[in-house]
Parts: sequence; structure tokens; C-alpha cells
Amino acid sequence: MAKSIKYKRILLKLSGEALAADEGTGIDPDKAEGIAKQVKEVVGMGVQLAIVIGAGNLWRGRIGIERGMDRATADYMGMLGTVMNALALMDAIEREGVETRVQSAIEMRAVAEPYIRRRATRHLDLGRVVIFGAGTGNPYFSTDTAAALRAMEIGANTVIKATKVDGVYDADPKKHPDAKRFTHLSYIEALNLRLAVMDSTAISLCMENNLPIMVLNFWQEGALRDALQGKAVGTLINSQSS
Repeated sequence: MAKSIKYKRILLKLSGEALAADEGTGIDPDKAEGIAKQVKEVVGMGVQLAIVIGAGNLWRGRIGIERGMDRATADYMGMLGTVMNALALMDAIEREGVETRVQSAIEMRAVAEPYIRRRATRHLDLGRVVIFGAGTGNPYFSTDTAAALRAMEIGANTVIKATKVDGVYDADPKKHPDAKRFTHLSYIEALNLRLAVMDSTAISLCMENNLPIMVLNFWQEGALRDALQGKAVGTLINSQSS
């Protein structure tokens, strides 16, 4: 089955809400187990998988900033939240029988390895899933940007942005039933249209390094598997004009 895959090494970007309970907060063990089962399937296909996860289910820095909190403090709190999510995800994945490592950009050796690029790539070569926590380790940078950065550092073939909708639309499809779905966009189109797929820093970083971005519905049965086999799923963002 490994021969049929198009992407050998991928970076999966998950939002914190992917782990959230129905009310949108906290960590739901059922959601973690659902992600873990998909991870197991991907690894079984022969794909080397790294993950970056956000922390929106635990902390939204924007709320603190609106109350007058220092931006750097709010961002560091968010980074710590991503490590909590990474540990929860690691536990769920390992219970599926897949060896996993968490690497943190902020050193906390009691719970995670420090981020070391060569060690991360070695884990991937050995078939382990690597979860990158604490973003880039710097305030003012989103986990989208961390995903783009780590993807390039580990030599990923693509960034997969996991969402709850089946691609990128020109408007919110839940509010606008007539919204148009894009099957393909160039980096420039994604930036100019301000579609909020990923932040502009992350898209620009991918554009400068010609790293394709795939946006798909992570919870749609078979979507991730089909994407890895090169089938038309979701929205592809790359250097080619649509």
C-alpha cells in the first residue's frame, strides 16, 4: 500500500478545537481517540507523520489581550496549552499501538523532548509520529506559522490543514449556502482573497519554499486517506494559478 501514496512525509495541522468537547472547550477523550485511529491508518499506509496542534480549546490569547493582558504573556499561555493537547494526543495515539514522541519548542524535559530537528527526522524515519508542541517557542507567531516552519525543517512533502469543512470557500458555507468552494488556489490568490485558510505569514512561508497546502475535512470518512493517495480532495494551494 505504501507504493500508492503520493506524499511520503506530511505535517498535519490540527486546531485545538479538534480535541474539544461539543461545547468547544476542554479535551474530549472520544475526539482524541478518533484522531488517533486516523493517525494509525495513515502510519499503516507507510506515511511519515508529524503533527502541530493549536490550543483554542484551552486558551484563546485574544480574550486576554482584549482585557489588557500583555501579548507575549497571552501567547506563552497558548504555547503551554498546545503542549497539554500534544500530551493528550500522544496518549491516545500510543493506545492505538503507534509509537509517538512529543517535542516542545519551550524546554520542559519532564514531559517532552526539546525540539531538535535531526532528532525529529530520525523519529520519523523510524516510523514514529512526532507531535510538535509550544508553537515556534516565540510569541507573535501562530501555530499555523509553526506548522509551516516545522514542515520545511523536517522536509515534509505537504502541509495538511485539517478543518471541519471540505475545503476553502469564498464565504462561510454554514452562513452562506451559495458559497463557492475552491478546488485549487495559488498562494497569491489565497493571500489576496484573505480567505483565512492559514495566516498570511504561514502561507508566505510555504510560498517562498514551494510547499503545497491541502485543506480538507478531517472528519469526512476517507478524506485524509484519499488525499495522501493523490486523489482530488478539499482544496490544494500551491504555486500554480487556478
